[in-house]
Amino acid sequence: MTPQPPRRTGFFEHYEELIGTWTRRLRNRQQAEDLAHDTFVRVLESRASEVVQPRAYLHQTARNIALDAYRREDRRQALTLPAMDQSAPHSGDPEHYMHAIQLADSIERALTELPLNCRRIFIWQKIEGLTQQEIAERLGLSKNMVEKYMIRTLRHLRDRLDAMAP
Repeated sequence: MTPQPPRRTGFFEHYEELIGTWTRRLRNRQQAEDLAHDTFVRVLESRASEVVQPRAYLHQTARNIALDAYRREDRRQALTLPAMDQSAPHSGDPEHYMHAIQLADSIERALTELPLNCRRIFIWQKIEGLTQQEIAERLGLSKNMVEKYMIRTLRHLRDRLDAMAP
């Protein structure tokens, strides 16, 4: 007979479930593990012995921590990016916000895989709003070449983001 590992009880029996739930929501296991760690630290520092439903308490604590992080990041962005239009609507959902951050990181990583001209043209056109003609003049290229660089960039981004989709 093989010895069985000790059974986790109380809060610890929900550890893997908590990580699984937040990995799906955040689409990032490392962030989910960090959130679970923060959750357990907060729970262990509180009066957790009085909790009747440890599973629900853990999940609610994790939601609260994620929401606090979202609000902190939202305030930080409001202070560091005053030029952006703050009246633009957003869902206020921390999970949606985390997904948007992960998407931006994925786009940034995919862009670094491209040649410099592809990156410049994408940023100048999509972020700064320059026309292809203005970009062509800046780079000393034909408008047709700028268009080809943009097509290459967009195809690369589509391929990379499709590969990362769950």
